[in-house]
Amino acid sequence: MLWQAWWVWMIAGAVLAILEVVIPGFILLGFACGAVVTGLGLWLGLLGGSLAVLVLVFAVASLVAWLVLRRVVGVRKGQVKLWDRDINED
Repeated sequence: MLWQAWWVWMIAGAVLAILEVVIPGFILLGFACGAVVTGLGLWLGLLGGSLAVLVLVFAVASLVAWLVLRRVVGVRKGQVKLWDRDINED
């Protein structure tokens, strides 16, 4: 099966990382990291060929990567602008 090949996961990670440049927001970068971790696990022989296990590893690795990215380079204090008055009011 194609989803059992490590290089498919690595290419998927690269494509998602490239899409992150086009559509920024750390979501696709988290998925890219998850795909790369899954590909590395297959390449090193740590993961079997079960689709359920691969999807679980991909999901957990993506979530952890997204949380780490959000913590490290996410929203900084003062980045969000809260408007207290309407610019249309005189």
